[in-house]
Amino acid sequence: MIPRLYALFAITLLGVLISNAADKRPNIIFIFSDDHAYQAISAYGGKLKLNQTPNIDRIAAQGMLFRQCYVNNSICGPMRAVIQTGKYSHMNGFVRNGNKFNGNQQTFPKLLQGAGYQTAVVGKWHLGEHMAPQGYDYSEVLIGQGPYYNPPMLVDKNGDGEHERVKHIGYTTDIISELTLKWLKENRDPNKPFMLMTQHKAPHRNWQPGPKYLTKWDGEDLPEPATLFENYDERLKAHRNQEMQIDRDLTRYDLKLDPPRGFTPDQLKVWNAAYGPKNEAFEKATLSGKDLVRWKYQRYIKDYLRCIQSVDDAVGELLNYLDESGLAKNTIVIYCSDQGFYLGEHGWFDKRWIYEESLRTPFLVRWPGVVKPGSENNDIVSPLDFAETFCEIAGLPVPSDMQGRSLVPVLKGETPKDWRRSFYYHYYEYPGWHLVRRHYGVADGRYKLVHFYEKNVAEWELIDLQADPLEQMNFYGVKKYAKIQTHLHKELSRLRKQFQVPEEDPTSSFETGDTPERYRQRK
Repeated sequence: MIPRLYALFAITLLGVLISNAADKRPNIIFIFSDDHAYQAISAYGGKLKLNQTPNIDRIAAQGMLFRQCYVNNSICGPMRAVIQTGKYSHMNGFVRNGNKFNGNQQTFPKLLQGAGYQTAVVGKWHLGEHMAPQGYDYSEVLIGQGPYYNPPMLVDKNGDGEHERVKHIGYTTDIISELTLKWLKENRDPNKPFMLMTQHKAPHRNWQPGPKYLTKWDGEDLPEPATLFENYDERLKAHRNQEMQIDRDLTRYDLKLDPPRGFTPDQLKVWNAAYGPKNEAFEKATLSGKDLVRWKYQRYIKDYLRCIQSVDDAVGELLNYLDESGLAKNTIVIYCSDQGFYLGEHGWFDKRWIYEESLRTPFLVRWPGVVKPGSENNDIVSPLDFAETFCEIAGLPVPSDMQGRSLVPVLKGETPKDWRRSFYYHYYEYPGWHLVRRHYGVADGRYKLVHFYEKNVAEWELIDLQADPLEQMNFYGVKKYAKIQTHLHKELSRLRKQFQVPEEDPTSSFETGDTPERYRQRK
């Protein structure tokens, strides 16, 4: 306790000293979306080339694009807790959706506050409503997942921990954008550096587009992934028993065959005008087999991408304001998502697995005068590193109990020689939505060793992305891979020890008395 008290005192003293001088430290704007696949950002290229995101692409053109940003636990709430703390899920106590985040613990916004930064968060929080976000001078956040239209939000205007409920009317992405700009224009203290998190709900399930994009791509067939019709007969038991397949697990609500709830009469009228004729044509077609799967895929992917177009518009409005106000010169802009997402690959939607589409999240950083415009990076980085990065940017020492590393040298193009070459992943939420089994593993950019560790699955998997980029083959136990398999086992053990992973999962990863059968009944 004594060393920690000394550290907190030193940080507070540093903040006082800095605040008494001309503060030239950069501002930080962290733009965060939910379930945004890197495949759905045009700056990342890719074979499908589904959509164009010109404003997000501006960040890449003026900064750095990371191609191997790996998440620790591919699910919404846990990744947000990782970012707040710089610690793995088992260390910060938030391992699965439904947990309540302990906001009293050390978080990077508290540290930045102590160092003289003004802090704010707007949009999706998803760490529980039991307390207002801690460490923020201002917060206005969605309740739970929040709806796509007319969201109620919880507001803490002065960071005193007391929040009140307010109701907004309109499209949630637009509202989050408006609140973000309002804070920058009207509530920001111009004499302090700031850290602002603007966090979008979109493109989270169930993918409700804004009024502007309800008919975008109508009459077009978007490209399908090569593995849309994947057969699971030869795969592991964990692959066969999930509930995230486009062919069978999308609901009428997902597919917009039933209209969303909570609309105003005018919103419902616009919605029905867009989807009514399309739904009528579908009912008349009486599709079956692969034709039906293809229709579901087209409905899903178009709605998903329509949501992203509104997020891209919001990014553009924010970047334009930074340019017009002169703030751009000393403001770091980050775009990231809480994890990747499946856009039909393996026949799936959602996330959770250690496989590429859900392990990798988009990560783009613009830092004028520091990051080389148009640069790309292939180092293994992670949201685990964000808290440490923000501390160094603010001139703070990185707390010794954080488990990532500051990305500042990487952003400067000076990756340390001892930078990580492998990465530990751990997913806990079973039973839970989509019934993806618990697993952990190690990834090094080419190989992955994965362990599904529950008693009734208990399977190992070895992936070689060079030999099998679609991740459909299991090389575990294959003689050719014996040496790499042994190496990965050792690396996995080393990382579990390094990150203090307990042998037994935290009790917070379970719901008392839960079983898959009870879960299905409850759902």
